[in-house]
Amino acid sequence: MSQAYIQDETYNSSDFIEHAPTKGNYENCIFNNCDFSNQDLSGFGFIDCEFNNCNLSLVKLDKTAIRDVRFISCKMLGLRFDMCNDFGLSFSFDNCQLNHSSFHARKIKKTLFRNSQMHETDFTECDLSQAIFDNCDLMQAVFNYTTLEKADFRTSFNYSIDPESNKIKKARFSLSGLPGLLHKYDIVIEH
Repeated sequence: MSQAYIQDETYNSSDFIEHAPTKGNYENCIFNNCDFSNQDLSGFGFIDCEFNNCNLSLVKLDKTAIRDVRFISCKMLGLRFDMCNDFGLSFSFDNCQLNHSSFHARKIKKTLFRNSQMHETDFTECDLSQAIFDNCDLMQAVFNYTTLEKADFRTSFNYSIDPESNKIKKARFSLSGLPGLLHKYDIVIEH
């Protein structure tokens, strides 16, 4: 069975809870104020798409293709990006809630995370080389065996990154972020 191919469409305030989206490949589409929560988007493709003020919480992403997709002001709780199709996986996040999501073992170099909340998000074994974390709240985010070379954390906060179990060569941190690198030593840093 062939999948639908949808191009250059704009969806405004669509409630995909009542009517599931058509399974297929969406290219250069815009989704404004749409509710996808709990939907199964497995096997879908999104290329050069933009999601604005959408709820994508607990969406299933098994083998979903996400290429050059922008998420802006979206609620994206508990997403398993580690289940997405690896090929060409690329996205950016601006003002999004990504709490409890997983990027485990994904190669997502140069990804931009801006003004986003990522509490308890899993970045274990992820390649985040040259990624930018601009003003992000990384409380209890997990960085373990993660490649963070040349990544920029200067304006982010609440992170805890162990330099011994992650590759952080030439990563950028602010002086105020130093406690997040020394957390495991249980030392007191005073200003």
